[in-house]
Amino acid sequence: MSSDARLTNAMRWLLAGACFVIIVAGARAAEPILVPVLLAVMLAIICVPPMQWLSGHGVPVWLAIVLVVLFVLAVGSAFGTVIGTSLIDFSTSLPYYQARLQTELAGLVAWLAGHGIELSSRILQETLNPGEVLRVAGRIFSGVGDVLSRIGLILLLTVFILFEWGTVKGKILVAFPDSAEVHLAQLSRVAENVKRYLALKTVLSLATGALVAFLLTVLGVDYALLWGLLAFLLNYVPTIGSIIAAVPGVILAFLQLGWDGALIATIGYLVINITISNLIEPRVLGQGVGLSTLVVFLSLLFWGWVLGPVGMLLSVPLTMIFKIFLEGNEDTRWIAVLMGPRVTPEIGTNPEPGAVVT
Repeated sequence: MSSDARLTNAMRWLLAGACFVIIVAGARAAEPILVPVLLAVMLAIICVPPMQWLSGHGVPVWLAIVLVVLFVLAVGSAFGTVIGTSLIDFSTSLPYYQARLQTELAGLVAWLAGHGIELSSRILQETLNPGEVLRVAGRIFSGVGDVLSRIGLILLLTVFILFEWGTVKGKILVAFPDSAEVHLAQLSRVAENVKRYLALKTVLSLATGALVAFLLTVLGVDYALLWGLLAFLLNYVPTIGSIIAAVPGVILAFLQLGWDGALIATIGYLVINITISNLIEPRVLGQGVGLSTLVVFLSLLFWGWVLGPVGMLLSVPLTMIFKIFLEGNEDTRWIAVLMGPRVTPEIGTNPEPGAVVT
């Protein structure tokens, strides 16, 4: 490659990097608008199969869309009602839990002093303050509450997307007559991968939340349903979601039941998360995500920074979509390969993106 060609190539990548920075800055500034649009797109992808099923059984398209959207609205309303009432009740009970924490910490400081370890109770109170510990969970719930407050806009956007869904193929055939098959294949792959991931992840998250709620109910921990809903939501957040979801339940088990209750709750959380996240989820999802562990964690940080708590929940599907479009271009396919899991290189051949080492 000549020096002029290398310079041209470098300038092209420099311009691409500058465009990426501008797009990210714009996306972060447009977060109030972008979040409802992205949620509407994800919701539309989930709603397409039941809408098509109803249409295939003789229901008019407009009525199928109305029925599906009304079902989503009912589920969202019930979800928001449970979260809102539980959070209000928990907020009124927080001073009681703080008083219980001070009592438990005073006993811990006395026990440590009896064993020759001097430790300030004020330091422990600042470290284990339930208000501070639950702040991250509160941000997640506030983000979800903000989404539910804009549910009308999200559902309206979803309705328009569903009405446009059937016309997308014809528009692409007319707009890109020479490369329509490639674009249609990309869109189909995006829809199938996102639909499969969200559907399976939702089922597994429901199982996680139900088991957590059952565990805490059996132990007698207050607001077990609220912490089950938190476990359901945070199961969408990769890597750290399950850890954050376990904190409130364990803290309340400690405040209500002492160290024994906290230990049992911790073991219960570990069993549930290890069973579902490490044993069942890899078997069900397989390599469908197509992302390396490092990329999943970085995507969590990136989308959380750009879109807030909702970006954390959608980090994996958004990164999957980004990777699929990178694979469709020869100049950017190498980035998609680096984002994916390990590949099996063969001498003299170009491995397909996503070829997994066995």
